[in-house]
Amino acid sequence: MEKLNVAIVGATGLVGQEFITILEERKFPVKELFPFASERSIGETVEFHKREIDVIPLAEETIKSRKIDIALFSAGAAVALEMGPVFAENGAWVIDNSSAFRMDDKVPLVVPEVNGHVIKEYNSRIIANPNCSTIQLVPYLKTLNDLFKIKRVVVSTYQSVSGAGRNGIDELRDQVSALFSGRSVSSKTFPQRIAFNLIPQIGPFYTDGYCEEEVKMINESRKILSIPDLDLDVTTVRVPTFFSHAETVTVDLQKTCDLDLLRTEIGSQSEMVLMDDFEQLLYPTLLDSSGKDEVFIGRLRLGRENKKRVQAWVVADNVRKGAAYNAIRIAETLIGGS
Repeated sequence: MEKLNVAIVGATGLVGQEFITILEERKFPVKELFPFASERSIGETVEFHKREIDVIPLAEETIKSRKIDIALFSAGAAVALEMGPVFAENGAWVIDNSSAFRMDDKVPLVVPEVNGHVIKEYNSRIIANPNCSTIQLVPYLKTLNDLFKIKRVVVSTYQSVSGAGRNGIDELRDQVSALFSGRSVSSKTFPQRIAFNLIPQIGPFYTDGYCEEEVKMINESRKILSIPDLDLDVTTVRVPTFFSHAETVTVDLQKTCDLDLLRTEIGSQSEMVLMDDFEQLLYPTLLDSSGKDEVFIGRLRLGRENKKRVQAWVVADNVRKGAAYNAIRIAETLIGGS
């Protein structure tokens, strides 16, 4: 396979570092790696295949002076909107992890095992990576829809602080340390204290009472699944854990759910892992999914009265599966890999 020049925009960040790890693990055919970052990261290096590479300042001239085939972005929406088109106009495929292009009708929004085929249907060199909580939800919803046809979905999320980047991790760690040391606690990254607390808000609120993360999940799921009128309600909750997100998912179906068939289908898919045996106390936890590439499914059960209703517990590593891994799987789809 031909080797490619790969850029990482936001190379020193949490997801940027995970990009590098996964590129190495999956033996992605990298000819040369170009780690781009903001001015405050200049002077830093990243390690790739045991070689230290200097961070490159992100600017039009530093982009256009290099031949880049694929650019993996994790630097926020503002940077993506400004610099994503520069990479694309310079001949690169841009895979962006921010919200900048997700709902753009001209840009595909992709989870490869769900709708990887749509990439070729768009005339766009920019591809959007969905929100982390959406990425782990839609493979399960697609499976249900293929088997039984979805009627209505209700989701509650339990999202770790790494969803807010390094600042979220630092804030939880610092607050816990301060509380045990008898020091005062301050909150900057989250709207309330996160240590030993749950916050039913991720992102600002809209006038209808839904917050930004909830609206993202609703709109993105509809686009990825190609069900524009999907009846989906979401409540997103930030929890005081470091990595991995969990979701309770209640789905009303058009047909009676056959749990054995559903378990068999989930178990047959390489991007999902079934952990579902209540008699053995077998169900996925955040620890089971941490550092893993798959979505973990458990607590499958029918409604006690409504047998066209199925409940599930869905868990995945938000930084890995919900960000970096999905983006690199998109890149592999582009070049015809696995």
